[in-house]
Amino acid sequence: MAAWEASPQPVPPDEPLAGRTLRMIVRPQATGTEVRLRLSNRFGTAPLAIGPVSAARAGAGAALVPGTVQPVSFDGRRAVAIDPGSELVSDPVRVVAEAGRPIAVSLMLTSAPDVVAEHPVALQTSYLSGPGDFSFDGEGSAFTTPIGSWLVLTGVDVLAPRPVNALVAMGDSITDGVGSGLDTDTRWSDALSDRLARRGGPATMAVLNAGISRNELLADRGQVGGESPLVRVRREVAELSGTTDVVLHIGTNDIAAGRDDREIVDGLVRFAAIARASGKRVFLTTITPSDAGPRGTPRAQAVRDDVNRWVRRHGPEHADGVFDFAAAVADPARPRRLLARYDAGDGLHLSEDGYRALADAVD
Repeated sequence: MAAWEASPQPVPPDEPLAGRTLRMIVRPQATGTEVRLRLSNRFGTAPLAIGPVSAARAGAGAALVPGTVQPVSFDGRRAVAIDPGSELVSDPVRVVAEAGRPIAVSLMLTSAPDVVAEHPVALQTSYLSGPGDFSFDGEGSAFTTPIGSWLVLTGVDVLAPRPVNALVAMGDSITDGVGSGLDTDTRWSDALSDRLARRGGPATMAVLNAGISRNELLADRGQVGGESPLVRVRREVAELSGTTDVVLHIGTNDIAAGRDDREIVDGLVRFAAIARASGKRVFLTTITPSDAGPRGTPRAQAVRDDVNRWVRRHGPEHADGVFDFAAAVADPARPRRLLARYDAGDGLHLSEDGYRALADAVD
């Protein structure tokens, strides 16, 4: 089943990647005895050539837990090339995954296109080595460059011993967790995962994060903000093993771009129809308040009020439920702005307390 994902964008890498090794640090949201990796060259215009790949339990920094490093193969091959526009799934790897515990995926890139599949706002430190193959280097000293994004790796599946469903949180920078801390796992999706874990008993629901900063519901933004949820819902929700539910929190960037309430509502209806047609339950949310910049103008606030009014009144006619994120974090005295302790400081993004409030608003 899908246990971790990152939504990619087409990004020219800041550092040359060919001939170097990436060490991606990720935290699966399910426990199991084997993992399977998903690699992407979705946006490349040339093949992505990958040499040795390993998976292991992550230690401190770029180090690996001794005795856990395993080679990764793809249809029995240790070196592969991913064609432009394609993605690749590995063979199962005998690495024990524990929900919430980090694993390290190391990939030596023989060659790389000018544009790679990257999730720029990981809020998780990963690593890039100097020249050479260090995919099995357990000490991690060769990984001299910390990076704040996930590259090439877009998903991890886990072989779970019992049925576990997955909920996908899809949205923009608020779902991506902007405003929360680096390496702290305090996005609202993480807070929801913590809530589910505190119920006791065996874990039955993983929470995956498909947020993209600057994402818009009604437009593909490429390198700036990724593909629209209307496009990526099929790949990032419908086609993932074990996914049963999706929560969509989107719209603030559409408002800033000048969209009106009728356009946004139409997009929400279309999204819900696509997700439900694939057999998933879909939950819509109200748009969190902001009094900053183009989101704080009288017109923008009126559009947000109209969309939120529609979600509360008519959302359940098109979705399986709605969550009132706006009410959860608004200042009761001035509901068009965030409550001060939920504001990360820019009038738009949330603090860690604010993200916990969103998670608490999920029924």
